[in-house]
Amino acid sequence: MKVGFIGLGAMGSAMASNLIAAGHSVTVWNRSGAACAPLASLGAKVASTPDRAAQGDVLCSMLANDQAVREVFLEHALLDAMDRGMVHVNHATISVALAQELAQAHEERGLAYVAAPVFGRPDMAAAAKLNILAAGAPAAIEKVQPLLQAMGSRVWPMGGAPERANVAKIAGNFMLASAIESMAEATALTRAYGVGAADFLEVMTNTLFAAPAYQGYGRLIAEQRFKPAGFTLPLGYKDVGLALAAGDAARVPLPFAGVLRDSLLEALAAGDEELDWSALALVAARRAHLDER
Repeated sequence: MKVGFIGLGAMGSAMASNLIAAGHSVTVWNRSGAACAPLASLGAKVASTPDRAAQGDVLCSMLANDQAVREVFLEHALLDAMDRGMVHVNHATISVALAQELAQAHEERGLAYVAAPVFGRPDMAAAAKLNILAAGAPAAIEKVQPLLQAMGSRVWPMGGAPERANVAKIAGNFMLASAIESMAEATALTRAYGVGAADFLEVMTNTLFAAPAYQGYGRLIAEQRFKPAGFTLPLGYKDVGLALAAGDAARVPLPFAGVLRDSLLEALAAGDEELDWSALALVAARRAHLDER
């Protein structure tokens, strides 16, 4: 299949490389051209402008946030440059409001649109073990299914309205942030009484909370291994904000999301922008003045 791929951060680069490995003809574009070089060495074609990547069967995009998606696809009119009959697969975690706007914009131009945000960190993307949520017209999803399967271990259908995949991703990230915050506060409590984070979390993640999210983030907290970040604090702050915005729009109270927003903002105020969002553990420790005892 002839595929364009826009957005080559840690996640996008890994995903595009798996499409190349699966035998697809891939053309890549990124704002920073240096990110294209490793994929070119794998056989990808490098587009000088985004519209050059929007010619073929499918265009995949993995951009950072609403602003980047809006700028590339709407303000710079990339949708107008896309080949008719193409399917746009948007892997970005974006707001429900923008997801609805994009769905309408694609429909007005006769373009198929699939929202396919992913669960997984860069190492899982590299191993093609992402869990991919997919929502859109059934025919469009069927067309891009081989691509999704090349990038992930499982594709989870979310229905015909693209925003359903986005709200599921936002809600899932809200749950992850909640798990991290609960471990951060709980380990601050145990540390105050002389029980180390590693000892406490080893018990919890092998008994009551023996699940991948708790085990993975619990390990980072126990080892204080917040760099390099698999998912940064600013991205976590953005996604909790998306959850609050979605809740406001549907009149769904999310009181704990407000707690998470403030904890993440406190981390950013402390200058922790480059750390993984599991560094919420540092916020809990600072509040308890644990390093001063």
